[in-house]
Amino acid sequence: MLAGPIVTRELTTAPRKYQHFGLRAGYAAAMCVLMFTCSQSTFASEIPRGIGDISRFSVFVFDLMCFVQLLIVTGASLLFAAGNVSQEKDRRTLILLLMTDLKNTELVIGKTLAGLLPVFTMIAVSIPVLMSLTILGGITIDQIVWFEILCVVAALAAGSWGALVAFWRDKTFQTIAITLMGAGIFLGTVQILGTLIGAETLVGRFFLSFNPFHALSTLLRPLAVRVDGESASSLAIHSSLSLLGLAIALWVYTCLRVRIWNPTRAVFLTTVDEKTTPDAENAASETLTTENVDAVSVSQLVAEGTDAQEAEEELDRATTAVRASRTIWDTPIIWREICTQAYGNRVGLIKAAYFLVAVASLVWLRGIPEDAPLIRGVMTASGVAFVLLSLLALILVNAQAVTSLTSERDGQTLELLLVTEVTAKEFIFGKLGGALFNMKEVIVVPVVFAVMAWAQGQYNLEGLIFLLLGYLTLVVFATTLGLHSGLTFSNSRSAIMNSLGTLFFLFVGVFVCMLLIVEARKSFALQFVPFSFFMFGGGLGLWSSLTHKNPSTALTTSAWLLPFLTFYAIVSFLLNDTAAVFMAVVVPFGFTVAAMLVPAVSAFDVALGRTTNDRG
Repeated sequence: MLAGPIVTRELTTAPRKYQHFGLRAGYAAAMCVLMFTCSQSTFASEIPRGIGDISRFSVFVFDLMCFVQLLIVTGASLLFAAGNVSQEKDRRTLILLLMTDLKNTELVIGKTLAGLLPVFTMIAVSIPVLMSLTILGGITIDQIVWFEILCVVAALAAGSWGALVAFWRDKTFQTIAITLMGAGIFLGTVQILGTLIGAETLVGRFFLSFNPFHALSTLLRPLAVRVDGESASSLAIHSSLSLLGLAIALWVYTCLRVRIWNPTRAVFLTTVDEKTTPDAENAASETLTTENVDAVSVSQLVAEGTDAQEAEEELDRATTAVRASRTIWDTPIIWREICTQAYGNRVGLIKAAYFLVAVASLVWLRGIPEDAPLIRGVMTASGVAFVLLSLLALILVNAQAVTSLTSERDGQTLELLLVTEVTAKEFIFGKLGGALFNMKEVIVVPVVFAVMAWAQGQYNLEGLIFLLLGYLTLVVFATTLGLHSGLTFSNSRSAIMNSLGTLFFLFVGVFVCMLLIVEARKSFALQFVPFSFFMFGGGLGLWSSLTHKNPSTALTTSAWLLPFLTFYAIVSFLLNDTAAVFMAVVVPFGFTVAAMLVPAVSAFDVALGRTTNDRG
């Protein structure tokens, strides 16, 4: 009843789409492939010696699946809920919804739940897969039930935050950036406060209950985590109630503000009626066109005895704008990206939030002793901070690039650009240069962290050069991927979700591969065969994403080579072979960048369905 007809329509139409069935089958298949890969990498060279080995394997797979699913659920909920509302704004249909008799609760909660429907589908599909692990032992049905409940309430909390930001902000880039940055800062803040105050205190447990990943860690270790006699299930109940309360609070605030935020002032048009009150006449006089003002003013001056030409010159001096006109560069696309507020005037707040995350990372690094063991047995603390900041920077740069093109399409200005003399090269490289320039502060921060680690002697100059060149290659790849998705998908929501989703799942796959390799601790040759199934799925996903509209041999080659060379880069990293890691990153990702840029410039007409050739 609170959601209303919006959710009803989504529930009715979603099963008619092939993506709905593809999501259900694909997610279950991905979990089964992950389970098979874990079993092959764990028991490839030896047979389990007893039920204890099988139980430990079940616990390991359950831990990995739960962490990956909660990460996917949280990220997808943020993007899907925000994208569902932004799509209405992009299509100019949100104002039509506001004009109907929909209640605020039906509009806000309905759009949120409609956007979260794919997430709930993934959660439901995972239940039978996780239940099958109980046959192996080591986990209980109680753990699975509370984990699924935790996923649902985490999705509601993340979706309510994404909907709030989407109803609040108009620019798509601001919506995506604020949604992701805000969620990350919130999780980091509650974790820090809970840790500083103490997990054994009531206030500390209150703050920690808002972090679903902390609740998951207690749920996965029910015997090791007990506070004042409480079990892991009771702690999961507290976290679920806290996240549900947070979602309700965000919904209430959004419902109260949705008709204040929307529609924006730009929608209102001032109309003048001939029969108005004196106050309205004064307001109407301010809306007269320049030609009418000129005619009236010249007539008045002539009537006062002033020469007509002098009257026009005097009027020109009086009406001349005080601010001088700006000089546009010879390349107007990059001029607009750099010299105008094309993405709103709140981009500085996004960068400030990113700097806040960087400062928090510095504070965290200062509290870690120098002789601390490697995190997960793989990376140092400074390396983890660099990876997290780099991943966040890549996501922001990618979002900036994809929205730089989708905003043109949504603002009905793309077709205007296509009929001008702007060439394909100016358009493509102007958008790329503008995205990199606008995010230059964000790109530089991980470089500073890498230089600081080198100054502390954590690696030599060769390692620093390889690291920076590899990082900059990934930055260019993320930017090009965003622009490629904007050109490929005509729907803005599909372009944004495809671009960010490809980047997100690419790095999640890298993280999962690293965990599996470290856990297996066997010969890499034995692990290649089981990992081939995992990499085949990644290649299939990349192929469908990169060649969605305009397939090419180069993009197909890139899609199938990237997962295998990424696996080689992970193995080389664990073997401390920095040169091999550098080559395995720069060569395939650089080739993919070229494979996306060449058709974007040379086949620009095909990518957008018309253009320069039509003018000839």
